[in-house]
Amino acid sequence: MRLAVIGAGYVGLVSSACFASLGHEVILVETDPDRFADLKSRRLHLYEPNLEELVALQTTSGMLRFSNCLDQAVQGVDAVFLAVGTPSHWGDGHVDTDALVQAVERLALCLRHSIVLVTKSTVPVGTSRKISQQMRKLRPDLAIEVAANPEFLRNGRAINDFMRPDRIVLGCEGPRAHAFMQAVYQPLESHCANIIYTELETAEMIKYAANSFLGMKIAFINEMSDICESLGADIEAVGDALGLDRRIGSAYLNPGPGFGGASLPGDLQALATSAKHAGVPSRLIEATISANQSRQNTLASRVSAACGGSLRGKKIAVLGLTYKPDTDDISNSPALPLLEGLVDLGAQVHAYDPMGMDNAYAQFHGSVKFCASLQCAVQQADAVITVTDWSEFRRLNPRKLLEAMRGNVFVDLRNIFDPCTMRMAGFNYHSLGRSQAEQAPFIMASAYHFDKRIVLC
Repeated sequence: MRLAVIGAGYVGLVSSACFASLGHEVILVETDPDRFADLKSRRLHLYEPNLEELVALQTTSGMLRFSNCLDQAVQGVDAVFLAVGTPSHWGDGHVDTDALVQAVERLALCLRHSIVLVTKSTVPVGTSRKISQQMRKLRPDLAIEVAANPEFLRNGRAINDFMRPDRIVLGCEGPRAHAFMQAVYQPLESHCANIIYTELETAEMIKYAANSFLGMKIAFINEMSDICESLGADIEAVGDALGLDRRIGSAYLNPGPGFGGASLPGDLQALATSAKHAGVPSRLIEATISANQSRQNTLASRVSAACGGSLRGKKIAVLGLTYKPDTDDISNSPALPLLEGLVDLGAQVHAYDPMGMDNAYAQFHGSVKFCASLQCAVQQADAVITVTDWSEFRRLNPRKLLEAMRGNVFVDLRNIFDPCTMRMAGFNYHSLGRSQAEQAPFIMASAYHFDKRIVLC
């Protein structure tokens, strides 16, 4: 198949490289001059594990090409995938589809033959149907069928998610689109038995429903964590026990500082807004949004309490700026309101992240010191906070870390470390939902028999 993909953002770039690796000829269209220049020089404007190597491999083979001219790029292709940005406006949940509409209008002027037009961007339910109507109005002379093919790519695992998906969702307007989408994904049939064919609106809704449920699951375990902390229960054991229930599953049951990224917060807001406009209550979604915002807004207060009630003049080392490891994305990261809160409380904030420094620097230049290394960040710190569970942080030696610090407060917002080990090293250690584990001198293996964190002290 010959495919054109419009938009070299995260979804467009990953999808193009993966489509090419499946044996399709792909031309990726990017009209931003700086981004296009980077692509031509094989410099990626985003970080995703193994993506740079995959792009280089496919461009060298000739299966993946780049263009800044839509007119030339779409001639002779079988399908065009729309992967332009559709950001959600934080607060009102409005999804900005202006770039998508403009891309469709420009495409209509360029086309000289019939194609299948595929919506890859995350869009409000009903958008693909409107695109179909728009194309019929603009180009009644062409037989263009529309498909909705939402992505389920996780930052840090996007290539694996594309090549070995849990499911592939294909919303098809008609038989031609159905046959084409089946052919496009045929190479993945051996890796994915769950290919769902449905209508356009249902395909769009599946994406929003999936992310909304994951957001609710995260908000739920964080709320359980707070209750455990207050009542003396251990969230680690609670989460593991819940995960053994096949009706629930173990994913997304680790407490943390709240969910972030471009997808989950924006998609929940967008779905809540769509439901409101449709006159349908979305109480669970709205409660999830509120709970997540509240959790992130109280992180600085949690750190202040751990430091004795005052942060003024204290050096606080923040480890992790991205919303999750293995990405450079700081969109809606819990680290952002944490940094703001720490600065407002008078702390001297030193931050370090393996990949997210450049993106955070623009927002906090002057108020936060960004350190070139973990060692620099923690040197003479009164307290250390882990916000993102990068593997580099997991390898920390507690005793060496304490020797580098001035104080001994450690606030673990990802429950990376064992409480007993940290106390034995000399830390005033604070984690999430593990009051019982932190106060008890030891935990009997017979009482908590999971392999995750059994450390007898």
